[in-house]
Amino acid sequence: MKITYDKKIDAMYLHFQEGTFSRNKEVEDGIILDIGKGNKILGIEILNASKRIKPKGLDYLDFQIPIKTLA
Repeated sequence: MKITYDKKIDAMYLHFQEGTFSRNKEVEDGIILDIGKGNKILGIEILNASKRIKPKGLDYLDFQIPIKTLA
């Protein structure tokens, strides 16, 4: 996953996976899904990000990835 933030346009993009782009779907005002073939979510664009996310939240990311245990 790749997360980018553009201060000029105040937009954050969460890129989940590569794929052939099919369409956009605005699920809420300023929250746009990029959808690929097979209805896979390729990414999410968040417009006016600084108004939706606390400013400190734009500087700090906490990733929590589940660790697969060996059986």
